[in-house]
Amino acid sequence: MEKRRSILKKMLASVAGVSVFGLAKAANTTPSEEKEVNNVTEYQDVPLFSGSTRMGNMVFVAGKGAHVEPFEIKAHTEIVLKELENELKKAGSSMEKVLKVNVYLNDIADYQGMNEVYKGRFGAKPPVRTTVAVAKGGVPGNSLVEMDCIAYI
Repeated sequence: MEKRRSILKKMLASVAGVSVFGLAKAANTTPSEEKEVNNVTEYQDVPLFSGSTRMGNMVFVAGKGAHVEPFEIKAHTEIVLKELENELKKAGSSMEKVLKVNVYLNDIADYQGMNEVYKGRFGAKPPVRTTVAVAKGGVPGNSLVEMDCIAYI
């Protein structure tokens, strides 16, 4: 728990450039480090976004959705969690190293069903999580749920 807290503090300090004690140095990154990207999605032959980005010891995984039938929250949640896990492994991390998860539900009525599949997937020390129901139009691509996450290596 303390390791996750320390890593999260370093990450926030590197993003904001400020800590509660004053100015902070970027956590575990140097200007010479380059970000690594995986699974780049293109639109009209131009890079649009990456499946994950790694910088230093941090991994940022793009939103993953389930764009298949059956349109049932438990099935979609299972697919999304497996996609997150696969992306984390490709980047050298794991579900147990996830610090933050964002969950986007097409319908807030699916909250309980999503939780039934989600529980325990991140080990005994789960990450912090934000869950919201999206507004007009729903989650892109007819998925009932989308998730993204931030992890460490």
